[in-house]
Amino acid sequence: MSDMRPIVMAITGASGAPYGVRLLQALVQTERRVSLIVSSHGMRLIQTETSLGSVEGLREHVGAAAWDRWVTTYDDGDRGAGPASGSHRASAMVVCPCSMGTLAAIAAGTSRSLVERAADVTLKERRPLVLVTRETPLSRIHLENMLRATQAGVVVMPASPGFYNRPTKIEELVDFVVARALDHLGVENGLAPRWGETS
Repeated sequence: MSDMRPIVMAITGASGAPYGVRLLQALVQTERRVSLIVSSHGMRLIQTETSLGSVEGLREHVGAAAWDRWVTTYDDGDRGAGPASGSHRASAMVVCPCSMGTLAAIAAGTSRSLVERAADVTLKERRPLVLVTRETPLSRIHLENMLRATQAGVVVMPASPGFYNRPTKIEELVDFVVARALDHLGVENGLAPRWGETS
């Protein structure tokens, strides 16, 4: 039986939209409720890096019936929406991919958008917060923001796929990162082989 508390998921404007799309798909497949926030820059990256051109395209890709049952969308500009409140009964939050600007705002405790406010709420309510960061190389400012966020309880997870499972397709590289994010969200999955286990 699925945990009825939603996972707040945000997609922001860092290159790596396929990670976010696959993570959303995996969450829906495991029948997890998702409170989805896609920033304007996140949507632009989805359009640039995938064949999906809109939230409706994302819905069709995930599966319309499953989306309608498990996904609730929120406007990133609506800082009064459910995920902006500690009373929104979420189990965790993930930002995938997470831009360096979003990381900086979370590390500094500022909240100019619903994504940033939801992350702030996740931290104050002592819920798991996973940031799947995507940037290279990293500046000292990026690293200091990662350290500050980690010290506040955030799991900073750079999108760094492993190669011990001998991937032969891009999808396998994406699944490796998504599987690690799911692990830290407490969602059982078998997306990628684990070290010491056969695929």
